[in-house]
Amino acid sequence: MQMQSRYAFGTSVPWDQNEAIERVTAALKDEGFGVLTTIDVQAILKEKIDVDREPYVILGACAPQLANMALDAEPEIGALLPCNVIVYQINGDTHVSFMDPEAALSLTGNSEINDIATDVKSRLQRVLASLSS
Repeated sequence: MQMQSRYAFGTSVPWDQNEAIERVTAALKDEGFGVLTTIDVQAILKEKIDVDREPYVILGACAPQLANMALDAEPEIGALLPCNVIVYQINGDTHVSFMDPEAALSLTGNSEINDIATDVKSRLQRVLASLSS
């Protein structure tokens, strides 16, 4: 099932949380991204405020060459990086969603950044397509 909002796009996947994270990470690598951060929101909320949630992980993905180009064009762009990818469960179903870089990076109003955002979005859409095939 495809999912879309003003700031993200994604799909449901047939795997458990761990397998989904492994597959997303591998697919990101194929498109030139590395995962800089892994935030286990479920564990953090349990530890900090004793709330039980279903699995929810945020992966901070970065394509170094594109990040470097963006930093050259807009030094403050780091406030909008990296691209977040979420892998989460609702009622036992696993979902993967990607931050829409065109939506987020359009905040800069810089046409050089818009071109980079379009490239990043294309790569993330290919990652999404690979998860659906």
